[in-house]
Amino acid sequence: MKGNILTPGGWINGEISFGKRIDTISGNAVDPIANGDDYVLPGFIDLHVHGGGGRDMMEGGDAPHVIAKLHARHGTTSLLATTMTAPLEDITRALATIGAAANSRNPGEARILGVHLEGPYINSGKLGAQPPFAREATVDEVRRFGELAPMRLVTVAPEIEGHMELVRLLADAGIRVQIGHTTGSYEVGVKALENGAAGFTHLFNAMPGLHHRDPGMVGAALAHAQYAEIIPDLLHVHPGAIKVALRSIPNLFCVTDSTAAAGMPDGEYMLGRQVVHKCMGGVRLADGTLAGSTLTMDQALRNLVSIGLSIEEASRRVSTNAADYLGETQRGRLSPGCFADIVVLDRDLNIKAVYIEGEVCDLADA
Repeated sequence: MKGNILTPGGWINGEISFGKRIDTISGNAVDPIANGDDYVLPGFIDLHVHGGGGRDMMEGGDAPHVIAKLHARHGTTSLLATTMTAPLEDITRALATIGAAANSRNPGEARILGVHLEGPYINSGKLGAQPPFAREATVDEVRRFGELAPMRLVTVAPEIEGHMELVRLLADAGIRVQIGHTTGSYEVGVKALENGAAGFTHLFNAMPGLHHRDPGMVGAALAHAQYAEIIPDLLHVHPGAIKVALRSIPNLFCVTDSTAAAGMPDGEYMLGRQVVHKCMGGVRLADGTLAGSTLTMDQALRNLVSIGLSIEEASRRVSTNAADYLGETQRGRLSPGCFADIVVLDRDLNIKAVYIEGEVCDLADA
């Protein structure tokens, strides 16, 4: 494959050869703006995926496979299947099917790296679009969940009694903990980071905002975080606020927070146990509350470029930073020995080809 190849050392105009993993990259350093060749980027990595293609992760059955296939057609080569706040039996069913899907990737599907448990350990005062099933966590319950599917990331409201200890225990077990759906203060956020929390779930959304006399959880993130996720659909967060976060948080990474409505026409869809409505490019509850998104990662990249980021900087935010956050050293970069997770874009940043672990994906209906 030939083109403008984005390597960890910069752009190379040349050729990349691969099987399941990248074999060689050869060519000369180049400014890709100076020619008309395609862009060859690391595959996108999305750590917050609720649904897509009309299906929701909480459904069970073949939903994880359908969702992974939809997102693969938009350049996502690996993802975390994300749950909702729900009754125990719903979460257990969803995790069982996600765990099975993580162990059996089908052709044309993004690799499911594990689970982002976004609920139920959140604050009932900041549910956002989450159903009202928030509850306090127990270590035993989290351990049982982990037996059903690989638990890679857990969203926690650290101000809830017992949750600060949970943050520390999960971090010690190698699970990434994010602060989210929280009413916690700046001081609580700082303490959670000190206890091992590693990031923030959809920064700015479902958390106390910044005020100069009360910096809130957003203030804790902007002042202290190395990592946080953000939804760059330009609905959840104003472009100016995205730029603030980019300037403040070194390893900010993008997620879609996508729902069943991603890749689908306007209409009604399910988000966990709740009906959501897709219209005018967004997804909302009946009362107008934003409820996840219709975003795909190729559009996330284009949105970042539209607000002023270079292609290489945007690529880092939709791929490399998320890989580093999870410790996935063989994904999120184009280097010999890494998985051949590759996205080829034309000059308008539209997808021309997607390869997942060296396998070409069918882009029909993308």
